[in-house]
Amino acid sequence: MWQSNHNLASLIGSRICHDLISPIGAIQNGVELLTLDSSATVTGPEMSLISDSVNHATSRIRFLRVAFGLAGTDQQMSATEITSILDAISATSRVTFDWTLTGTSPRSEVQLVFLALQCFESAMPHGGTVTVTRQADDRGWEVSGPADPERPDPRLWRALDDPTAQAAIQPAQVQFALLPALLTDHGRRILLQTGPDSVTMRF
Repeated sequence: MWQSNHNLASLIGSRICHDLISPIGAIQNGVELLTLDSSATVTGPEMSLISDSVNHATSRIRFLRVAFGLAGTDQQMSATEITSILDAISATSRVTFDWTLTGTSPRSEVQLVFLALQCFESAMPHGGTVTVTRQADDRGWEVSGPADPERPDPRLWRALDDPTAQAAIQPAQVQFALLPALLTDHGRRILLQTGPDSVTMRF
């Protein structure tokens, strides 16, 4: 039997990330070996550009693997692993992430948060810090930051907490469709609070 559309999308995401991470990792290892080889003639800004690009691609794929890959129900992620991914993608971006939790979190829950972070990224052209916390009594997640609820399209934000709202989804905005779909699978929904230059998302 075919799986639901978003489960199938997660399987596709997992497959793409799995197939890409190995060759990119091999390139990264090759660059590191070249920098250690005193006889290598490739130095200077060219090598820095290659190294920075490979590091950025690796960190982004690690992030996307969690956000769009298939998350097992009993898989856990440590705070150290989560913050290492977030710190790596922040290194080349004006958007930073404050993961306030310690200890482990279910990967399926981290997936929801990472999708929410992608929504914020698309609405923060001037950068800033997105903060992730647990709500009181551990009743859910709260993600907040200086995002513009008019970007990239106000209808995308309205559709997060209003199932009747309609919004055209572009490839770069797929997180706005996948996040509420996954939450619906768990019998949960998003509570959205917006201001002129801020967004708070609870789920």
